[in-house]
Amino acid sequence: MRDKNGLSIKLNQSTLINTTDLHTFLRTRRSIRRFKADPVPDSVIEQILTTATYAPSAHHRQPWRFAVLTDLSTKTKLADAMAVEFQRDLEADSLSPEEIEKKVANSRNRITGAPVVIILCIDMIEMDTYPDAQRQKAEYIMATQSAANAGMQLLLAAHAEGLGSVWVCSPLFAPNVVQQALELSETWEPQAMYFLGYPADIPQPRERKPLEEIIKFF
Repeated sequence: MRDKNGLSIKLNQSTLINTTDLHTFLRTRRSIRRFKADPVPDSVIEQILTTATYAPSAHHRQPWRFAVLTDLSTKTKLADAMAVEFQRDLEADSLSPEEIEKKVANSRNRITGAPVVIILCIDMIEMDTYPDAQRQKAEYIMATQSAANAGMQLLLAAHAEGLGSVWVCSPLFAPNVVQQALELSETWEPQAMYFLGYPADIPQPRERKPLEEIIKFF
């Protein structure tokens, strides 16, 4: 059987693929920062984003929003706008002019050099509202966690399509700049940025903390 997007689904409890293969797939995703110049077809981008929307969300409100950049002029406009803010922050951190120039150039080149740039936003317009600050803060965190779920699903969907990708949080430091540069709705709050493309190289896996350091069983 297939769902409305043409994906094969099962009606029973059996898995679609061998669980060992699935674990291998999940563990072979890498953060890719260097891409080939090859463009990514729109159909592939749409497939990735459709899969991302199957992530779980609080109240099933699906508060995630995606701004997709593929043309160089838009990516350059965003990179230039963010560079101004980034440079201001680095100057406040008292970095040397040489360090600032290098960091700003690297940031600009990463945005303009990626075949696809996706800005992940949250939109609180359909989330619940509360009269007290504590519950309203919890609702906001629930929306950001929902968007993070979609972001992780996006990374895995890109991996399934043979693409490399990387997640960066720089929009959190300049949300208004990103909104203005891309002329986004005021309700779209930038949370993260994803670079996608066909990988120029695939790094080796980085060391993970042992489970005994991060888990407490009861």
